[in-house]
Amino acid sequence: MTKLDMTTINTVLVPEQIVTAKGDGPALDVSGAVSRVFLVTLAITKIIEQESLGLSVFGSADGATWGAKSIAEVPQKFYCGETPLLLDLTTHADVKHVRAHWEVARWGRGTETPMFEFGVTLKEIPANILKEATAEARALA
Repeated sequence: MTKLDMTTINTVLVPEQIVTAKGDGPALDVSGAVSRVFLVTLAITKIIEQESLGLSVFGSADGATWGAKSIAEVPQKFYCGETPLLLDLTTHADVKHVRAHWEVARWGRGTETPMFEFGVTLKEIPANILKEATAEARALA
């Protein structure tokens, strides 16, 4: 394991849980990140029919005051599964903390209360991997 591997962030942004209403995850300090580019993964493990889950990531300079607009979003989801999202903070120099926000909706027959079981992870993408992927993408363009 290289030193870079030991210093990268690889953590849970939202612990797996069952939710029935909109909410926010805890603030996570990302100020120590080397690359400032992350892979956010939304993993939905249980749902009921006719409902949607939307996930947004908000940034903050101090972990207390959050921007009015999200810095990244996962499109609405209606089914179980994993959805990756690239979170690039290189253009958000002031962001030192991030947190997830979710919105849920339900329609149709039956109960009006939505129910999702999901979790969200955040993994920093090491600079050497970013450099390699960028070079490969340019070569394919």
